[in-house]
Amino acid sequence: MDFLREFWDFLKLRKKFWLLPILLFLLIFGGLIILTQGSAVGPFIYTIF
Repeated sequence: MDFLREFWDFLKLRKKFWLLPILLFLLIFGGLIILTQGSAVGPFIYTIF
C-alpha cells in the first residue's frame, strides 16, 4: 500500500494525472488476459485483438 500512496503523491506533485487512465487500461487488460488464459472464452477474447 505504500507504493500506491507514493505513486499518488507523485501524480499530485508532478501533475501527471494523464498517467492514471493508461495504468488503469493496462491493469484491466492484464487481468482480462490472466483470467481468460485457461478458459474456453480465451479464443474469443484474442480475436478481438
